[in-house]
Amino acid sequence: MDSLITAAARALAAGHPLGALKLVALRDDAAALALRGIAMAQLGEFIRAKALLRSAARAFGPREAVARARCVVAEAEIALASRDLGWKAKALDAARATLDEHGDRVNAAHARNLEVRRLLLIGRLDDAERALTRVSAPLPPALMAVHELVVAGIAMRRLSTREARGALARAEGAARAARIPALIAEVESARLLLDTPAARLIENGRERPLLLDEVEDLFASKAFVVDACRHVVRHEGKLIPLAKRPVLFNLARAGRGLARRRAPGRSRRARVPLEARR
Repeated sequence: MDSLITAAARALAAGHPLGALKLVALRDDAAALALRGIAMAQLGEFIRAKALLRSAARAFGPREAVARARCVVAEAEIALASRDLGWKAKALDAARATLDEHGDRVNAAHARNLEVRRLLLIGRLDDAERALTRVSAPLPPALMAVHELVVAGIAMRRLSTREARGALARAEGAARAARIPALIAEVESARLLLDTPAARLIENGRERPLLLDEVEDLFASKAFVVDACRHVVRHEGKLIPLAKRPVLFNLARAGRGLARRRAPGRSRRARVPLEARR
């Protein structure tokens, strides 16, 4: 690998896409195309980034399986960033297997992190947790920060706020060690979810906002809760699913106080009813 490619790769790893582009903007070899694609992705130009990465994958020779696999992983990351969940998960799995086979443990672990993030986005929490346990390679700070963000995301959806705060603290330390401003900002944005009201509780005619950890405490209490996010009734740790029984669900809601809970990761305006009675 020549010095310009090495320097551009280092610039991208440090979160400096413009610096990387200055080094490889006029080159059309496979490695340069791949780096240009990653740089465009970091700048938010996802369509152009995907085109460059696909061109790079075609340009790499038959003996450059690892390079092609890295292009697939980068394209999968772009798909996640643009919330395109229609990309082929099997392609990412094949790329991860290739990276593992050739000893590229770090990029293989990155591919696994992407797999977990996809499962998290489509709501398959159990599968995401199982896949997360298979991310075992020592990770550089930037990838460790992303990994801990995934851990925090699962914990927030499980309403395990203490675990989420611990994961976000580790993510912040890793992001600062990586010295990537965009990653530090992403961690800070995730932390704000825990410190922003996530619900409105109406009890005995009074209304008050709830943080996510207070919602967790409510679910753990002896309160009778009608959870309109998951369409279940909760009481003392027991759940009764009513998604397929809308009449019973509406009857359960009829006499209860109203709270509105925002699912972690959604905008502040996306409110979901949650009803509770002590």
